[in-house]
Amino acid sequence: MSARLAPTVVDPASRGFFVAAAEGRLAVLTCTRCGGRTHLPRPCCVHCGAHGMEWRDVTPRGRARSWTVVEHQVHPLFPTPYTVVLIDIDDCPGVRMIGYLPGRADLDENTVLHADFEDLGHDPEGNPTVLPRWSAEGAQ
Repeated sequence: MSARLAPTVVDPASRGFFVAAAEGRLAVLTCTRCGGRTHLPRPCCVHCGAHGMEWRDVTPRGRARSWTVVEHQVHPLFPTPYTVVLIDIDDCPGVRMIGYLPGRADLDENTVLHADFEDLGHDPEGNPTVLPRWSAEGAQ
């Protein structure tokens, strides 16, 4: 296991997100009735109320909506500084995800972010633990 805090990847509400990430895909819940996309996971569609939800792939790309630089260390596994960014996902109007960028990221509202995937190893039950890892396009 990596020296990072790892999420619970087997929770029924979010398991599909982590299964997709382990396969190198970014996915959000999508209503089978109206096509509305929902993030964070919910048991029913926030657009039409239907209960038919499934995980569908989305483009792992978006724009910085808002961000803050964390200067005060709150956990030993998160050395400061680091930037927390709210990302508008490109092909999902209204869907936003939160990302972590090491250091003091140079961002503005036009900054394009792309996700690849970070493998944190396996949880104690042997499930893969993989997270989207966001970076500014063109940044190395």
